[in-house]
Amino acid sequence: MGRKIVRRRITRATLAGARTVREEKIAVEEPLEIRFGQTSFTTSMRTPGDDFDMVAGFLLAEGIIARPEHLVSMRYCAGTDENGVQTFNVIEVQLGFGAHAPDLSTARNVVTSSACGICGTNSIDEVRKKSPHTLDPSVELVGLQVLLGLPDTLRDAQKLFDATGGVHAAGLFNANGDLLVLREDVGRHNAVDKVIGAALREGMFPLTETVLQVSGRASFELVQKATMAGIPMLSAVSAPSSLAVELADESGLTLAAFSRGHSVNLYTHAQRVRDS
Repeated sequence: MGRKIVRRRITRATLAGARTVREEKIAVEEPLEIRFGQTSFTTSMRTPGDDFDMVAGFLLAEGIIARPEHLVSMRYCAGTDENGVQTFNVIEVQLGFGAHAPDLSTARNVVTSSACGICGTNSIDEVRKKSPHTLDPSVELVGLQVLLGLPDTLRDAQKLFDATGGVHAAGLFNANGDLLVLREDVGRHNAVDKVIGAALREGMFPLTETVLQVSGRASFELVQKATMAGIPMLSAVSAPSSLAVELADESGLTLAAFSRGHSVNLYTHAQRVRDS
């Protein structure tokens, strides 16, 4: 639902003095509000598309749901823009038995930007949620050559990035390097939520033998989302943050970063990666 790309005429200027007018494709960024009944819980900026996956993944990362049966239904609420066109920017969620319904009296009253997955939370302790999954770092998972090939496989599948150059990507892979789920979004945390939500909704849990590959850096919230989903390894093409490394170490998650084709830095639990 909703447009992922808009077209706009832009002017390209060069130091040589040339100016050309051309049409550019731009990745769409719009708000998505999550409601429980008629009560708003949070609003996040995202690229439209795969919205139900994103909501499911977000609720799992927040510790509100853990299994598919915790999520009874999701539906778009009526809403139109200034031209009377349905916006598909509000989703109403119905939780099932066993879900941990949030305290809506303390619901987030800010818009979470596409750059931050934990904006609006009161403290770092609030996002250090205990995962229902136990990660065993002693079990080998993936060969080094397979791990190093994941960024290229992810990049080759990024159609929205090819069109706009303006989105992040996340991909869920099995131990053989096969791409299971790919999602793109202007927010890297949204892309991860969409991947995890899709895996939950498609009956792929548990994810104990998978690797989550992301196109950018490894931040704290991405490590949190991976551990909450029971994913044992997170690999990024760029740098991790200190807090991401700390949480990965405590959680038993293997954190790989600076994956650049011929080498990778293994910051935690390197024993999951076997030499090729």
